[in-house]
Amino acid sequence: MFQNIIIATLAASSMAVELTQDNWEEKTVGKTVFVKFFAPWCGHCKAMKPAWDSLMSEYDDSETVVVADVDCIGTGKELCETMGVQGFPTVKFGDPSNLEAYKGGRDLEALQTFTSELKPGCNVATLDNCDAAQTEIINELLSKSEKILTDMISDHATAIEAIETAFKTDVGQLQTAYTAMNTKKLEDIAALSKTVDISLVKSVKTHKLKSELKSEL
Repeated sequence: MFQNIIIATLAASSMAVELTQDNWEEKTVGKTVFVKFFAPWCGHCKAMKPAWDSLMSEYDDSETVVVADVDCIGTGKELCETMGVQGFPTVKFGDPSNLEAYKGGRDLEALQTFTSELKPGCNVATLDNCDAAQTEIINELLSKSEKILTDMISDHATAIEAIETAFKTDVGQLQTAYTAMNTKKLEDIAALSKTVDISLVKSVKTHKLKSELKSEL
């Protein structure tokens, strides 16, 4: 029995899909994505792993849904940065180009129920599951040369990089401003402390109150 459990676990692990920046498009094109962004040291990630591994094994051969892992500390670090992952585990789903945050249960039953209701993505080759707007965009893109499409992808990547750079710059400026404000606050408090020993003021007040109470008695 124990040996069978080990074999099943190893089989599930071997079939697991781990996504990176390099294979993201290849593995997700035309499919709906259900992906877990994790860090190996994360306790909540470890707790979720058995259920998630079972789910990945269940959908390993699916032609419409890809259930996968992204190691944000290892090979998937760049992809996690692109997706704006900030905590672990982060679970997202939907169209590969427009993922949404998953906020459901993390036990196997809840994950299976949610995954079974995921709709297949738009298939560019057959136009299956594509709505009118998607079909129009696809037909327009098909009329463009491969070079133009490559340039569009490159321009998009450059724009994303610029957005990330601007964000990091703004955060850095906020951090610098916070540090300066915090330093001023501490200096102001120190300066105020030199004008009056507030602890003595409070002690004297307490002493006077006690004295007044005694005199009244």
